[in-house]
Amino acid sequence: MVELQNVAKKYTMGETEVRALRGLDLNITKEEFVAIVGPSGSGKSTLMHIIGALDIPDEGRVLLDGTDISEYDENELANLRGNKVGFVFQTFNLIHTLSSLENVALPLTFHGISKSDREDRAAELLEMVGLGDRMDHKPAELSGGEQQRVSIARALVNDPDILLADEPTGNLDSDTGKDIMELIEGLNRDKGMTIVLVTHNPRDAEYADRIVNMIDGKISNGEHDNGGGS
Repeated sequence: MVELQNVAKKYTMGETEVRALRGLDLNITKEEFVAIVGPSGSGKSTLMHIIGALDIPDEGRVLLDGTDISEYDENELANLRGNKVGFVFQTFNLIHTLSSLENVALPLTFHGISKSDREDRAAELLEMVGLGDRMDHKPAELSGGEQQRVSIARALVNDPDILLADEPTGNLDSDTGKDIMELIEGLNRDKGMTIVLVTHNPRDAEYADRIVNMIDGKISNGEHDNGGGS
């Protein structure tokens, strides 16, 4: 599904050059659930951005389904993101003036899909994540866990091949975070969705099939099979 070959990425912050990734190699197979774990500044979020075509490497190759996307222009990257990748973020990134249904349906407006079909698809997904009775509620009327469920439904609306979750429980209490991780695990177990989870939380990482430990822009020797999740 995903192959990174000798990927390097650096950023300039003022007069300082930060090497976020340093010649990194990583393979993620179809239907695998991988957790990328590391301290702040280890490069794990940069890695997720490159896997998700939000950024491109300075060096190396990124292959998605066997296609090298390393040299894609922004239009090609945007099209890939819109069709193959779903994103779940720590801060939910919902539009506060829109209802749950409208937030989930929004990405479909860029694909020429009719309003009724967009709403039908969004309603189906909100039912799936347990929010069938909250479709008309705006984010301010929802709990943190409910907002994250809306975010997950929105990430799935384009039927992506891979779901990328960046600290999805970071703003949630432990019980609500457990519910969200069980939902994400179920997408992998029951629907065969490829999942890449970025987290610093070892309890979240335990849901994955495989844990990839990062430090200083590289994968450490601590990468290991997790025995099929929790």
